[in-house]
Amino acid sequence: MTYAIAAEGLRKRYGHTLALDGVDLAVGEGTVHGLLGPNGAGKTTAVRILTTLSRPDGGAARVAGFDVVRQAADVRRGIGLVGQHAALDEVLSGRQNLVMFGRLHHLRPAAARARADELLARFGLADTDTKPVGHYSGGMRRRLDLAVGMICSPPVLFLDEPTTGLDPRGRTEVWEAVRGLVAEGTTVLLTTQYLEEADQLASRVSVVDAGRVVAEGSPDELKSALGGDRLDVVVRHTADLPAAAAIVGRVTGARGDVSVDVDADSRRVGAPVRDRSAALPEVLRALDAAGITVEDIAVRRPTLDEVFLHLTGTENSTENSTRKGAAA
Repeated sequence: MTYAIAAEGLRKRYGHTLALDGVDLAVGEGTVHGLLGPNGAGKTTAVRILTTLSRPDGGAARVAGFDVVRQAADVRRGIGLVGQHAALDEVLSGRQNLVMFGRLHHLRPAAARARADELLARFGLADTDTKPVGHYSGGMRRRLDLAVGMICSPPVLFLDEPTTGLDPRGRTEVWEAVRGLVAEGTTVLLTTQYLEEADQLASRVSVVDAGRVVAEGSPDELKSALGGDRLDVVVRHTADLPAAAAIVGRVTGARGDVSVDVDADSRRVGAPVRDRSAALPEVLRALDAAGITVEDIAVRRPTLDEVFLHLTGTENSTENSTRKGAAA
């Protein structure tokens, strides 16, 4: 595979804080690669180095075929960067914003106008070209921000938490826009705190913690490494939880360090399961024989949230930085 982004042993220190401690990264051309990790893990530091906004203290990296230190200007010409906050003029229309950014990228006036029209159509914004950006929805703003990042058709696009603060519809709009870019050959490095987003978009994921890559693989590979399928049972009465847990444990063979999870608030019992087709009917029969009423039962794969928690020991929804001074 040809790599659009290749980093080896990246190190970066801020004072006494080691933000990156030997990060390796390989992103194939025309793919989405997710970069996940708790706050303070080093995600943004890595992106800043790869986009030439910061110099590494050690290691090496190439982006779009160029060294990020020795050929920084060439790297900048080959990338787009979309940050967490839309860098748009809200008084101008979407078309005017795109023309302005085109001119800032040294496009001639006619070329900037033509490129603006092309991008408005590509990102589903053609019917809003004269509307001030201040009247755009959140999803429309982020799509326009993506369009700005694609002004010069960069082969590599860096997306830093592109759907932060968007409602589900806005997130879906951005996801579709990203899929369209990748289908046309753009390589995307995506940092996100929404693990569902990485699951939806990324073909491979690197999990970063304490400045190191602690796991790398496809979302399915990471889920499988956590232990395969899980059986979840929701009972009607809280008092039945101990008996239901005993039945689930017996059928699934949970023992030792593989325990049955019991959540009294949701009346849920869960455990890893090896043979999903055999375990599901057997648990149902045993629960029915014990007179336990079941409200829901399902066999599912582990989620990326569970993988994240297992690898980093950090609840993603309540991430806290433990390494002050390091970038997120």
